[in-house]
Amino acid sequence: MSSRKYFGTDGVRGLVGKTPICPEFVMRLGYAAGTVLAAQGTRKVLIGKDTRISGYMLESALEAGFSAAGVDIGLLGPMPTPGIAYLTKTFRAEAGIVISASHNPYYDNGIKFFSQTGEKLPDEVELAIEAELDKPMGCVESKYLGKATRIEDAAGRYIEFCKSNFPSQYSLSGLRIVVDCANGATYHIAPNVFRELGAEVIEIAASPNGTNINDGCGATSMDTIASAVVEHKADLGIALDGDGDRLMMVDHTGYVLDGDEIVFIIANSDLSAGTMRGGVVGTLMSNMGLELALADMGVPFARSKVGDRYVMEMLGQNGWHLGAENSGHIINLNHTSTGDGIIAALNVLTAVCRSGNDLYDLRQGMKKLPQVLVNVRFAGDSDPITHDSVVGAVHKVNEKLTGRGRVLLRKSGTEPLIRVMVEGPDLVEVTDYANEIADAVKKACN
Repeated sequence: MSSRKYFGTDGVRGLVGKTPICPEFVMRLGYAAGTVLAAQGTRKVLIGKDTRISGYMLESALEAGFSAAGVDIGLLGPMPTPGIAYLTKTFRAEAGIVISASHNPYYDNGIKFFSQTGEKLPDEVELAIEAELDKPMGCVESKYLGKATRIEDAAGRYIEFCKSNFPSQYSLSGLRIVVDCANGATYHIAPNVFRELGAEVIEIAASPNGTNINDGCGATSMDTIASAVVEHKADLGIALDGDGDRLMMVDHTGYVLDGDEIVFIIANSDLSAGTMRGGVVGTLMSNMGLELALADMGVPFARSKVGDRYVMEMLGQNGWHLGAENSGHIINLNHTSTGDGIIAALNVLTAVCRSGNDLYDLRQGMKKLPQVLVNVRFAGDSDPITHDSVVGAVHKVNEKLTGRGRVLLRKSGTEPLIRVMVEGPDLVEVTDYANEIADAVKKACN
């Protein structure tokens, strides 16, 4: 497969105002994508965005590009990424375009595409768009220009879809829930979903101003919601990220549950309900406590590379439905075609209603193992991971931790660092082991 020039693992992303996240490039991207997609059928796309101030500018640029290619545009306005994937399917659009940089600060932004099935665009389509980007931009005849219409009830449609994924025999009546919307795309959706299902909802970070998205709030900054849950004597807290595809939760004590603990609760509930299909996919960073807890339940577990796209790929290969990253991307193919923070929260609330237990009780079946991470800087052209002394040090520690823990060595994707991660039942023990391997890596670098 050809190497990509513009598309990364999660679309096109960067600093606003710099190529490729600037008006001129994004307009050409819209035209290139429109030219490729116009040959495929409906000649219609949907565009949604999160709450970054740059979304207005990028939406207009995309709209101009698609119109010039003769493709009609449905404008969704602020909408969670999974909501755009869902609406793309229901409108039978050729593609859904998301303007978002997920959990990044407001000064970043990105463009991501979903196919007609609500999944990532096939590789061959992305490559065809890249090929068009290298050609001069044109424009169809005036009578063939694409028209833009605003879809006024987009939020309501998605709210009803979310609610339909919560069993009708249950109600959230009597539950007090704190919902942190990260000042992002779920601000006008998530509180309404939980409130309409009967919960008393306390909203925080639900007043976006264009620059406060993910700023000290949401799934990547849990201190505020943990304090709010305790302060309001709430039953639990739900924290979403800026584009609504990531979920972290808080129990009534203020304890923060990550993606590993959330997917454990969902798997346990699905197993008890007889809806569990196969096993669970985690990543190389998933806590071994999840693996051990699932093994106790007789549920298979597999690890993919880090990244929700790799979790999705492995789910497809295994024919399973449930996967997660510890960062809070939860994929449940029994309900959605992509990671969805609101749906994942409803899956957990289903477990609460089904079992009669609270979040504190439900998480007790999984014990996270202490995990120690040591970063070692190295010269970019060397490869200390393959050095005999490092391989020997890792082998020695793995033997000592057999069945009780594990070692993971990996290069950072963004810096010249070797990340040494050791986890096991005893914090002092795994700290010693991590430092032992890190010392071997340092010596191999000299």
